Amino acid sequence: MAQSPQGDGTVAKALAVLDMVSEFGRPVRFGELLERANYPKATLYRLVQTLTRQGMLSHDAETQTYALGMRLVRMAHSAWQQSSLAPIARPFIDALSRDLGETVHLAQIDNAQVLYVDKRNATRPVAMFSDAGKVGPAYCTGVGKAMLAFLDEAAREHALDQQSYHAFTPHTLASREALEAELENIRERGFAYDREEHEPGIICVAVPILTRNRRVLGSLSITTTTSRATLDDLATRVPRIVDAARDIARAASDWRFPETAGLTELVAE
Repeated sequence: MAQSPQGDGTVAKALAVLDMVSEFGRPVRFGELLERANYPKATLYRLVQTLTRQGMLSHDAETQTYALGMRLVRMAHSAWQQSSLAPIARPFIDALSRDLGETVHLAQIDNAQVLYVDKRNATRPVAMFSDAGKVGPAYCTGVGKAMLAFLDEAAREHALDQQSYHAFTPHTLASREALEAELENIRERGFAYDREEHEPGIICVAVPILTRNRRVLGSLSITTTTSRATLDDLATRVPRIVDAARDIARAASDWRFPETAGLTELVAE
């Protein structure tokens, strides 16, 4: 059952309904929403109808289902252009994937979680969780740990408080203490590993994308399988990934992010 949002009134409730519809991953009936929502039926119906009238949801009269509306699609496209590193990073991750022949992920931190904003498949693609637009855990992914390690102390403490520490595999760092020790190691060596921590058989190496003053913009990784490579093999690719991360940071030097009045810093040389 969805948790009722606290403190933000009708807007928060409406956003929670949109989140619920999104989580289904398919058109959903009102009754299915009602089973998950922590709202009275009349309240949920009013929210759904308002969102439909505003184009945030669409309603199929024949199947009696609701789906995310085209207005959200337009807003998502605008957000991708305005707030995501993806448009800037595209030529650099294209070149990185082409040069290394492995899957490349570009990610940013979003509410203490990993948001995959772009992906390039390997020459021989591997089925895995991550796709552009998906949200994943930060504490057990290479891109997530690379970003957590380089957040400022206050932001890192807040993000660590939000992690679930669920053990997805026997390799998952399933406690805050274990994760904090790993983040210290990442800061020392400058890059992070995923040692089959989120998915069995999937390994990666990731580096942060940083401004000159060490502000985290995102992270970049290459991912493969244990049947194709070892962590030592991935470590040999780090200099090339670091170069790509620096190129992305340079290209983003004049980019404007929602939380920033203006971004003029360049990545450290």
